[in-house]
Amino acid sequence: MYLQLMRFFLLIILFFYRVMIFAQPATDPLLKKIVEENTGPLFQQVLNDPQTYRLQVIYTQINRDKHNRPGFTNYYYNYDPGLYFNPASTVKLPLALLSLEKLNRIHIKGVNKYTAMQFDSSYDKQVSLYLDSTSKNQLPSIAQFIRKAFLISDNDAYNRMYQFTGQQDINRGLHDKRYNDIRITRQFMGFTAEQNRHTNPLRFIKDDGTLIYLQPAAYNTDSFHFPPPIKIGKAHYNSNDSLVNEPIDFTGANYLSLKDLQQLLQSVLFPSSVPSTQRFQLTKDDRRFLYRYLSQFPSETSYPKYDTGKYYDSYVKFFFRNETRHLPAGLRVFNKVGWAYGFLTDVSYVADFKNKVEFMLTATIYVNSDGILNDDKYDYDTIGHPFLYQLGQTIYRYELQRQRQYKPRLSKFTIHYEHRDVNDKRSTIKEADN
Repeated sequence: MYLQLMRFFLLIILFFYRVMIFAQPATDPLLKKIVEENTGPLFQQVLNDPQTYRLQVIYTQINRDKHNRPGFTNYYYNYDPGLYFNPASTVKLPLALLSLEKLNRIHIKGVNKYTAMQFDSSYDKQVSLYLDSTSKNQLPSIAQFIRKAFLISDNDAYNRMYQFTGQQDINRGLHDKRYNDIRITRQFMGFTAEQNRHTNPLRFIKDDGTLIYLQPAAYNTDSFHFPPPIKIGKAHYNSNDSLVNEPIDFTGANYLSLKDLQQLLQSVLFPSSVPSTQRFQLTKDDRRFLYRYLSQFPSETSYPKYDTGKYYDSYVKFFFRNETRHLPAGLRVFNKVGWAYGFLTDVSYVADFKNKVEFMLTATIYVNSDGILNDDKYDYDTIGHPFLYQLGQTIYRYELQRQRQYKPRLSKFTIHYEHRDVNDKRSTIKEADN
């Protein structure tokens, strides 16, 4: 009880400290100059009204020394950790890291990210899971959940990693690593706060069904410290599809700051660049696996076999998503995106192997001109995606011409990606919950 009270008071102190430090949105002159050189009407429309669009940007410049060691400098545009954005599917990134870390921590023989697992139900509205038709052996696994979460941002994959890790360990684990601006309270299942505190019993099995390890149902007894009410919009549709002429309340929803999101990705790709307390306990194979599926295209993947007409190469690469549907030759984006309630967010590391260019870019924007949430009428296609694409291209062009004392050697991120078997006649997946 004492430790819980101390944790609670520490979070309050940190909250008010950050409020004082970032009382005004932070904007650096360099990033302001770079983005304002893009005079496109839509781009300027957003820049001229950052509060309406709840725009926040972090551009991370990477400079290598003669030993190829990277140094990182963040530049901010309208950055404000007190300005809420709904993180949507970006929370799948920390869930993937925590899931892999938990597997390494429990250290049970025969249990790893590729081991088959099954989920039972033991509490109201929980859903069992015994098979996964997208995987090669037709069984669920942490590896398959991460593939689906990164390749097209599958929602059930997130729910299952949440259930494996548990609400209590998710938040304790992130806060213990000093990611204090993160709060993960919800699965993507329409559950109540109490239902989200409960997580399913599950088991790891051999492919023949033999039990290896049973994890019982869990319940989070920790309390959450929620901020002052966060209400957005002028109206919303509720779970009964009825229009409610009030803002939607995000006070108890998932939350993370843009800076913590950027730092999470940096900790995975460049672990030695962050304090040891912020690193995740991952194996070398874990890291290679993450590098692959943070950057691999759905068209290169056989399991799951997604329809590439819908899930094209740049589908979840917002800074390079345009009508061509393809990224420039020799370029890969290691990233995680999220979209919900009119919010679009992307955290990316961009590696251009052809031109020897690298940088990180993290941004969020809110595009909901009618002010009504849950009506599926957002300005993603007319404002959100075009703006993020232009933002990505503006920074990319700047990076292409920026002088470097030492060009990066990017062999660490060179991956031999999969290739689909042309003789594979299985039908493709055209619809997924994402």
